[in-house]
Amino acid sequence: MAAITGQKSEGDRKHPVDETLPPFKMFTSGLQHVAAMYAGVVAPPMIVGPACGLSATETAFLMGASLFTAGIATLLQTLGFWKVGAKLPFVNGVSFAGVTPMVAIGKAQSPEHALPIIFGAVIVAGVLGFVLAPYFSKLVRFFPPVVTGTVITLIGVSLLPVAFNWSQGGNAKAPDYGSLTNIGMAALTFLIVLVLRRVLRGFLQQIAILLGLIAGTLIAIPVGITHFSAITKASLIGFPTPFHFGAPEFDIAAIVSMCIVMLVCMTESTADMLALGRIVDRPADERTIEGGLRADTLGTAISPLFNGFANSAFAQNIGLVAMTKVRSRFVVATSGLILIVLGLCPVAASVISLVPLPVLGGAGIVLFGSVAASGIQTLASAAMEKGDNALIVAAAVGIGLIPIAAPDFYHNLPKDLLVVLDSGISTGCLVAIVLNLAFNHFGRRDTDAEAAEAAQGADPQIPQQPARGAVDDSGEPATTPAH
Repeated sequence: MAAITGQKSEGDRKHPVDETLPPFKMFTSGLQHVAAMYAGVVAPPMIVGPACGLSATETAFLMGASLFTAGIATLLQTLGFWKVGAKLPFVNGVSFAGVTPMVAIGKAQSPEHALPIIFGAVIVAGVLGFVLAPYFSKLVRFFPPVVTGTVITLIGVSLLPVAFNWSQGGNAKAPDYGSLTNIGMAALTFLIVLVLRRVLRGFLQQIAILLGLIAGTLIAIPVGITHFSAITKASLIGFPTPFHFGAPEFDIAAIVSMCIVMLVCMTESTADMLALGRIVDRPADERTIEGGLRADTLGTAISPLFNGFANSAFAQNIGLVAMTKVRSRFVVATSGLILIVLGLCPVAASVISLVPLPVLGGAGIVLFGSVAASGIQTLASAAMEKGDNALIVAAAVGIGLIPIAAPDFYHNLPKDLLVVLDSGISTGCLVAIVLNLAFNHFGRRDTDAEAAEAAQGADPQIPQQPARGAVDDSGEPATTPAH
């Protein structure tokens, strides 16, 4: 009887993902997640705002809106409702994937139309993603590490020039652009972040970038490149007024570009859900991925209402879950609430605008470089010893680098195409997907199988290889049916 009772107790025990923690630990653990992803949330609006002609005050408003919408998207993901939400400790925030195409849209449009066109495109992309979520979740095997790794690498590499521009001062027309003072502050901040990452441990190590920004800003005050105008004009309490920058406008080229970004975000989130599911010992099945993608896309569709952008999973928080072993999704839900509170406090958002661009550039090199490193790490599991996979990466990265290495490469093409082509992430992703399908899914299995058998017959010491094209989800030669 005792054994039966014990078995019942074991069966009734909650999974660590569904456990709640004491209030203080819930708050501090949630705050740790916010600290780990805070710089990543505010960086995209700090890039997009100036590109759309916003002032420092308006950019601060945009950052607050991004914090607010990231909190909403995180709550959708962790708590969920109906068939929405992965219900895993999953932090959502503004996706880096959308930054480059949004900057391209901002530069191609007049300031009064740039953000409305961006918001209209994000809404359409979010709705499309929500509709596609149940179908996309069935296509996981068409997005192996060779594709996701290439895309994530291009995201980081595409954003590094932004960090270099910040390091010089951000405004190429300014007299001090590229001055020794600006580059020196960027280099000093870069070194501070590296030293903090090396010497700190635990929670403090996780917020090394944030601490580096604070230290760099404090040092920049006596240097004379820290400005307090935005914080003096900000109110203590505010609300992201719906459509603050105007009603959404719908431009076909911008919509196409953001829909591609949405597919990229869905690809990233799928990979992140698979990884997080293994870490928390609750494998992400098709239903979990479908719910997670619905949360991503619904959060994306809602975000423009409050002046936010496309949302997706934050990979750095997955590493935090693995390190701390705190697997409760309610901890991450708490971080979502903290993000909402920060978004409702313009003064808190304006504090970030105190950071001089050279300081942000020095930290940005580490931040954006870590995104590229994450993509390279993913490619390490992409069976690169296969010549076809190496060719896929080479072609996709090569095409994706064109807008960075040769910004005027497409200048003679129609303007509407430039919104897509000027984004190395979008073009690189398309190339990676198409080539992966061509080489790894639509190969001539019969011919390749015969060639493999002939090769084995020539040398009995060579083990028989599976036919080219028969691959599993990870890009490895399949020995069992693809799942």
